[in-house]
Amino acid sequence: MNRPAIAVTGLGMITPAGNDTDTTWDGVCAGVSPARTVPELEGCAVDFACTVSGIDLDAAVGGRTAFRMGRYVKFAVLAAREAVADAGLDPAGWDGSRVAVVVGTSSGGSAGLTEQAVALERRGPAATSPSGILLTIPNMPAAEIAIQMKVTGPSLAPCTACSSGVTALSVARDLLATGQCDIAIAGATESIVFPVAMTGLARSGAAALRDGDPSRLCRPFGADRAGLVMGEGAAIMVLERAEEARTRGAALRALVAGTGATTDAHHPTSPHPSGTIARAAVDAALRDAGWQAEDVDHVNAHGTSTPLNDATEAALISRAYPHRPPVTAPKGVLGHCMGAAGAIEAGLTILTLQHGLVPPIANLDAPAPGFDIDCVTKVPRRLPVRRAVSHSFGFGGHNAVIALRRP
Repeated sequence: MNRPAIAVTGLGMITPAGNDTDTTWDGVCAGVSPARTVPELEGCAVDFACTVSGIDLDAAVGGRTAFRMGRYVKFAVLAAREAVADAGLDPAGWDGSRVAVVVGTSSGGSAGLTEQAVALERRGPAATSPSGILLTIPNMPAAEIAIQMKVTGPSLAPCTACSSGVTALSVARDLLATGQCDIAIAGATESIVFPVAMTGLARSGAAALRDGDPSRLCRPFGADRAGLVMGEGAAIMVLERAEEARTRGAALRALVAGTGATTDAHHPTSPHPSGTIARAAVDAALRDAGWQAEDVDHVNAHGTSTPLNDATEAALISRAYPHRPPVTAPKGVLGHCMGAAGAIEAGLTILTLQHGLVPPIANLDAPAPGFDIDCVTKVPRRLPVRRAVSHSFGFGGHNAVIALRRP
């Protein structure tokens, strides 16, 4: 069956590097992490993170609805507004029944649930919020976007841990390709920088522990990598069938050429040591795109800065792309934005396609010995990237890969 080409026509971001797409891109290209001590984490084994700052979220959301939204929901709403405006669309003028919303998250409102549990324990039922359940359930980013933008088409909230963003984009692509909508608002959001989550990451051994300046601790693919640094944020995109977008005069940021997904079925937190199942997701995305491996000009790696993940992914990259395309790993700057990471990194891959610029991996001088991959370090590398892939690998063994190309 011949599927229609699917285009990304709008992009919105809010991340630790910036409160919109342009400032996020500038921050990632600068290659300096904003990781800092977080006062709310005082006393935790991990008391630092990459957080969104310099914005009053309630004021930015506006109106009388912010009180019922968790932080992760506000991120999604703001990124969606930017994406829709970037696409040149106005919700007041569209047929909402032909619009879909697909917004993933990993932990949803776990921070809000914890806050409500503490209030109940310490001060009783009257101290809890009447909107407490709305602050916790993971479908609320999709729901609030639909409410604000009068979307009455499909509204979905995929959860595949750290690959949720790429899963959401894949689902949105399929909704458009099968004619179930004409416009899809898709991406992911996350905010779990709070004591319970940070303590859990520390106890699991996944998190980097304080060793000097927090901004230097996330070192994807480095010999001295010591664990992930938490981030937060959101990236939302507007997807349309390319032919229809061109007809309405929209500028196409990129085309979604293919996606692939597999499951390791190995361990809740550790990747399959052979990397073969994740490699199958790469192969599926390339096959879906109709590409050969050597067609790939750039790889945006999952690159968590954890010993096992980076070793497995470096081996995968060297085998899957033997022509050694340049590799970046945005978590060195942004930290690990968990459920939002895949959408943010797909957005950054689109910007690489547009600007012909591969951002550097923060805090990395050279990849660890034995990692036969071409890591971009120190400064951005100018390169005419036409085709690129972005990897997302999540807890539970979820693997998702998206292939993107210039229009």
